[in-house]
Amino acid sequence: MKNRELAPVLLVAAGLVAALLTGCGVGMEGNSPRLVVGMSDSVLSVDPASGYDPGSWVVFNNVFQSLLSFPRGSTEPQPEAAQECSFIDKSTEVYKCKLKDGLKFSNGDPLNSDDVKFTFDRMLKINDPNGPAVMFQVLRRVETPDRRTVVFRLKSPDATFPSKIASGAGSIVSRRQYDPDSLRQDTRAIGSGPYKLDSFDNREAVFSVNENYKGTAKVNNKGVVLRFFNGDQVAFKRALLHGDVDVAYRGLQAHDIADIDLHGKKQGLDVVEGTGVEVQHLVFNLKDPVVGHLAVRKAIAYLLDRDDLMKSVYHDTAVPLYSTIPTGIVGHSAAFFDLYGSTPSKKAAAEALANAGFLGKVKLTLWSTPTRYGPSTDAELAGIAQQLNASGLFRADVKSVKFEQYEKDILADKYGVYVKAWVPDYPDADNFTAPFFGPGNVLNNHYQNSTVTKKIIPSTAAERDRRRTEDQYRHLQTIVAEDLPVLPVWQSKQYMVVKSTVRGYAYCLDASTVFRFWELYNT
Repeated sequence: MKNRELAPVLLVAAGLVAALLTGCGVGMEGNSPRLVVGMSDSVLSVDPASGYDPGSWVVFNNVFQSLLSFPRGSTEPQPEAAQECSFIDKSTEVYKCKLKDGLKFSNGDPLNSDDVKFTFDRMLKINDPNGPAVMFQVLRRVETPDRRTVVFRLKSPDATFPSKIASGAGSIVSRRQYDPDSLRQDTRAIGSGPYKLDSFDNREAVFSVNENYKGTAKVNNKGVVLRFFNGDQVAFKRALLHGDVDVAYRGLQAHDIADIDLHGKKQGLDVVEGTGVEVQHLVFNLKDPVVGHLAVRKAIAYLLDRDDLMKSVYHDTAVPLYSTIPTGIVGHSAAFFDLYGSTPSKKAAAEALANAGFLGKVKLTLWSTPTRYGPSTDAELAGIAQQLNASGLFRADVKSVKFEQYEKDILADKYGVYVKAWVPDYPDADNFTAPFFGPGNVLNNHYQNSTVTKKIIPSTAAERDRRRTEDQYRHLQTIVAEDLPVLPVWQSKQYMVVKSTVRGYAYCLDASTVFRFWELYNT
């Protein structure tokens, strides 16, 4: 994703299982007062045709319904607004859903198949560059045989389509409340999910329980205030320590999490760890005169010390990643570990460079954008530059710019090496591969491999049984590790910091990346 979600995965680290399970109790339904949740992300849009960022999807997942959703602790989509859904052909190109009866939006408008068709037609027509329409390029048309039936006809096989419509990108809007040709210009959001959006500004969003909701979620509180710290991590931590925030979800710096984990008990705070599938890669521009040479990319891969970065920069809040598909996702392998190892090898790096005719130090600039990825990323790249320079084989430095300029410069081929983070849209290996290595990839690094684009990606997209794609995805990762268009660095752990009185947080941290307000309550 946004730069944004298989099989069952561990919800939490082993040492936290007992603590988390005590947070899953029920029986508090609707009795808990409104909670304050903080995050450093901004919400770029409350209109589902535009928002394609982690902050916006927090709103979407709680205010809007999708036909399917990811149940707590699961990465297999299940019916939500739909009563049932399935492919009705052998080639996974026709997907049919039957809606539940009696669905309503929060304002009382009925929800039927016409609203579902309107939602997808509108998204594709607007085709906002900051929106999720890019996820549905395979969608040919939507049909509505009756008021409760929706049929999606696809241009090509796509077994991941159920996961796509279960994500925030599948948020259903009312045809009576949204313009078919343009985005909303106000800050209202009218959905059929567990919550209503009462107010929204750049400081906070206020949610109350939607009495018209008819779905699978059991709401355990009277509402939520989502407070935005807009990248101000110092203010975020201060608000948490002063008791102004009940739950800190996204954006605390790694050293702050480590500090609170060590000392927070005295202030009634608990650090909660869950499964994370956000990843970060170094990306190589294959048209660059320096890293366009495979030997240079191999030398960097041989010298990268991920373990050191995890300790010195991330304080063990992330784990080394040796795959483009993270741990916990079907198809994961350790192809980069197999080829380049985990222990830095100056000898292997020097041989790679010498065999390609590189005799002096290789000059290199690593590019970042802290306004998007935070100051830790600059520290990470500084650490990588130091590792490369310590080998005596490179003369590397680090530069950073604001995100808007960063994206423009990548498109203009001004960078040889740059960093990209990825929060998945849905928890399937397809979302960690097709956007990176398929046609028109989001990395904009000029990488193409015909085996990947013409064979593996189409073949895996057509396979309904996702476990049967494992061998093909492992093959893909081996190809990518050999070609080195990217170099995986880390996979996140998910963290929340909660007041000791808060419960229900266990099912807010799983591989679906859905943050479920309704699970939270105060004792």
